[in-house]
Amino acid sequence: MSRRRVDPQPESEKVPRSTIRGRRAAKAGAVATITVERPHGLAVLSHSDRRLLAIVLGVSIAAGILNSTTGNPVLAFIVSAIALGAIARLVVRSVEAISDRIGRGVNGLLQSLLGNLPEIFVILFALKAGLYEIVKATIVGSVIANILLVMGIAFVVGGRKYGRQAFNIVSARQLSMLLALSVFALAIPSLAASFNTPAVEYERQITVIISLLLIVLFLASIPDTIRHANHESPVTGTNEALVAASEVDEHGQWTMNVAVFMVLIAIAGSIVVSSWFVDVLPSAMSTLGISEAFAGLIIVALASNVVEAFAGVQLAYRDQQSYALQIILQSPVQVAMIVAPLIALAAPLVGAATFTLVLSPLLLAVMFMAVFIAIVVVSDGQSTWFEGAALITLYLGIATAFWWG
Repeated sequence: MSRRRVDPQPESEKVPRSTIRGRRAAKAGAVATITVERPHGLAVLSHSDRRLLAIVLGVSIAAGILNSTTGNPVLAFIVSAIALGAIARLVVRSVEAISDRIGRGVNGLLQSLLGNLPEIFVILFALKAGLYEIVKATIVGSVIANILLVMGIAFVVGGRKYGRQAFNIVSARQLSMLLALSVFALAIPSLAASFNTPAVEYERQITVIISLLLIVLFLASIPDTIRHANHESPVTGTNEALVAASEVDEHGQWTMNVAVFMVLIAIAGSIVVSSWFVDVLPSAMSTLGISEAFAGLIIVALASNVVEAFAGVQLAYRDQQSYALQIILQSPVQVAMIVAPLIALAAPLVGAATFTLVLSPLLLAVMFMAVFIAIVVVSDGQSTWFEGAALITLYLGIATAFWWG
């Protein structure tokens, strides 16, 4: 049987099979696709994300250790406050990641509902412990801290760097007027008690009705908040402001699973750390010699609002004063329209069925003072560092008045 001899193909003429396949595919009109492998799980976390998680875990563990020992109650209190602020930042970051996945239209809504959870848990645990005066002072302190201290720092930081800064006067006026309306509604139980009207015997009923009305007002804003993501919501402001605040730090693109997991972790951490924070609060106050009113108005309120302070001040430093004011003024609006009503309605669930929103005359006066100042300051559409210094001075003066009760 004869064999046919086949000479080997010269090296210069050898063509790789992959090239032949590519030519055939090109002739057939096929489109070549490139698959990029994306990171999975916690690999999506950026350096900033990992740093935030490390801070949350570190200070939370430290707070737990200090709370379980009989050491310095002041140190335990301070570390617990720092942990609350870090957890609040993780909540905001997780909500931003969820909004990236399901649409920016719900960004402001989720921020309103979930961003205030650490503060709500602190107040609920304080109610359970019977610290009613601290709770009332915290509600007022959250309002005046953002208006006087945080806005003052933002004016100083931006003014010292850029001089006189202009901002969107229409947006600022709308938010300040909405703040005034919601705060005035919140003050109705206090006014009824202060003037000794016949309704004074029904303080709890008035509190419940006012709380329900404010919640309904908030619910009425939800459709516009979702449908008009690029326009200003009456409660959450513009989506551009929220996006600008989220871009303060560089973050990775979280998957939905990671974002939801982080939200659940943050909520669980808020509950645990809030419990520690309230447990050590009486001992810390006794050691420092401060009153319940000062603790709620200044310390607890600042620990609960550090996220808004950080974002607003950084936006002012970037010469984005319009966005800074939206972030800063939205926080007291949400406190008056969402946080305080929810606390009043949920009080019976933690054994505080007699809790009302009747404030002391001094608390009521400083809250009205702060709202009036907010309307006046934003009326000209400009800010200076000296205006900011004056706001901070007023805040420190109010804090001094409450040091002894």
